[in-house]
Amino acid sequence: MILDRDAFGRLLMARLEGRAPESFIERSDGYIDSFHVSEYFNPEQDADVVRAMRLARGRILDIGCGAGRHALALQHRGLRVTGLDSSPLAIRVCRKRGVRDARVLGIDQIGQFPAGRFDTVIMFGNNFGLFGSPARARRLLRAIRRITSPRALILAQSLDVHGTRNPTHLGYQRWNRRHGRLPGQVRLRVRFSNRVGPWFDYLMVSPTEMRSILRGTDWKLARCLGGPGALYVAVLEKR
Repeated sequence: MILDRDAFGRLLMARLEGRAPESFIERSDGYIDSFHVSEYFNPEQDADVVRAMRLARGRILDIGCGAGRHALALQHRGLRVTGLDSSPLAIRVCRKRGVRDARVLGIDQIGQFPAGRFDTVIMFGNNFGLFGSPARARRLLRAIRRITSPRALILAQSLDVHGTRNPTHLGYQRWNRRHGRLPGQVRLRVRFSNRVGPWFDYLMVSPTEMRSILRGTDWKLARCLGGPGALYVAVLEKR
């Protein structure tokens, strides 16, 4: 395998160029699952995300913009969107597809924006996970508070892992608990063809766990969009 520090971006570029390499997510315990890169390009199908996008207003910050599908949809509504991704190739894909303001910037660097710059922050595609850990989430949520306007919203999708019956996932959750971690903290990397990306931390939480993380950040969970099931969109408001 070839270590490729922008394996995810290279995968998006391959799809943009008309290729569709088989792609996988590998977890630190060896569990591997496939995913479809075309989902990063297709119009949003998740009804809860579609509902949440209607709440977006003002100046938008799209954290982890990927191939730009949400940024483009909001641009088409006449909204000003700044898309961020740590992948240089993902940002190149965004620009080729028409995202007007797409920047290579990791989530840890968002504090460099001026105070009050954005009115809505979107983290769709399960991108609450980009926070990686509860401690990092709290630190970055405080940074987001500073760079957003007084009535700003965060629209963040997450995954409640507690409903799974998969014995492999349950074993991973037990390991997490034994080591003082939340059940939905995972370490992942992207694999496709003969390439593998670097490991990264990802955080999936239930609404109850999210409320706990939000304490002391001046954000509150106003409501969740989504019925029974794992995926939901959290609407976060400033206190």
